[in-house]
Amino acid sequence: MCGRYLIISTPEAMRRLFGYPEQPNFPARYNVAPTQPIPIVRLADGKRQFALVRWGLIPAWVKDPRTFSLVLQARSDSVLDKPSFRNAMKRRRCLIPADGFYEWNEATKPRRPYVVRPRDGGPVAFAGLWECWIGPNGEEMETAAIITTDANKTLHPIHHRMPVVVPPEAFDVWLDCLNFDANAAADLLVPAPEDLFEAYEISLAVNRVANDHPGLLEPVRPREHALEQTSAPAPPEPTAAPAKRARKPKKDDRQSSLF
Repeated sequence: MCGRYLIISTPEAMRRLFGYPEQPNFPARYNVAPTQPIPIVRLADGKRQFALVRWGLIPAWVKDPRTFSLVLQARSDSVLDKPSFRNAMKRRRCLIPADGFYEWNEATKPRRPYVVRPRDGGPVAFAGLWECWIGPNGEEMETAAIITTDANKTLHPIHHRMPVVVPPEAFDVWLDCLNFDANAAADLLVPAPEDLFEAYEISLAVNRVANDHPGLLEPVRPREHALEQTSAPAPPEPTAAPAKRARKPKKDDRQSSLF
């Protein structure tokens, strides 16, 4: 769930909602993917702070990140107890700015993508956890994960999970780990109100990480379904197996990363 999302509000709109003093000039991103740098908002010395971290949480106790499975989401029903999230839930909660997310319908073959966006527009805050991993040579890497919960009735026909959305009036409760303990913060880990989001089907172009443009948000039409299927190349006729050739390294089409 929520393996891609979008951040398209202006930096000024983000600052108004989240109240941090920094003035980052980040561009709109229509297809944020795992391992890429993402913005978070956290508390530092009692004040809200904008920071860039890698999407894919690595707990501090991991010895070698290369051997640790990428953690993009944390389930709301296990963040208080699971070793990967327990310490971050107590001490390192954050908000993850977003203007919506993408989900793939589990009931269709192939799975069809949908964009889920606030009905009234503007950014929202996903509940997140962050960590700082320190390597044996003193290298540091800050990472984060999005907390998910059961989908509300609006989104359940598409997928059974959704990101936890923290309302603005609860930002302080979620961010202030000194004055609000993990159990109090966990009370916020509930499905979003039924009227918050709208969802509609979009094209398969979002499947490719290199596609990062406003066209991804265009609703798909029935005729486009037919074009997608007819444009697919026909399978080749069976032939004798050709001699094996050396494989070329697969091109990495992900966006540039800070890490």
